[in-house]
Amino acid sequence: MTDDGYWSEVTELRLRIADLLADLSPMEWDADSLCAGWRIRDVAGHLSIVPTITTWQLMAAAPRGGFDMNRINTLVAVRHGSRPTAEIVQAIRAHATARRTARVLDVRNSLFDLIVHSQDIALPLGRDFGVRPAVTRRGLERVWSMGFPFKASQRLAGLTLAANDTDWRVGDGPPVEGPALPLLLLLTGRTAAARPHLTGGGVELLPR
Repeated sequence: MTDDGYWSEVTELRLRIADLLADLSPMEWDADSLCAGWRIRDVAGHLSIVPTITTWQLMAAAPRGGFDMNRINTLVAVRHGSRPTAEIVQAIRAHATARRTARVLDVRNSLFDLIVHSQDIALPLGRDFGVRPAVTRRGLERVWSMGFPFKASQRLAGLTLAANDTDWRVGDGPPVEGPALPLLLLLTGRTAAARPHLTGGGVELLPR
């Protein structure tokens, strides 16, 4: 399941995100993230538990989450994001090399999840967290190929999406072009954050 290069990138991102979080002020930890309804600490809590959580633990939260996967993820993120910040950072570092997660979450989602959530943390705080285009391309490929929860290929049907900093191009129709990282934000529903970095006749056709 995936390759050593993939897991090397996952490890690097986890450690870099831990360093970013360790530098935040208490006010920044409680600020809103780009992920709708999640504070920075909730995003961090999610990232801290993903490498160790089991499907059974997720199912234990299912009744309170109305058996809706998005609501279940939110419950778990808020619970673990409410821990002391130093404990959250340490958990991310401690499991940086882990290659597992709950079966229902799928380890093939680990890389793009980290890339997107790094931006959920950094962008609202005005902090820079760059990700190499070649790494982000793997995230683009994964999100475009999957259905739930983003349904990117359905939402963005009728457009040509093309990265101008790596070899990635999909779709057919009016063009939407830009760096890989904003395109990944677009695919995962962060349209408002992505739009200023995109060009082409298809930008005005993007869903809100």
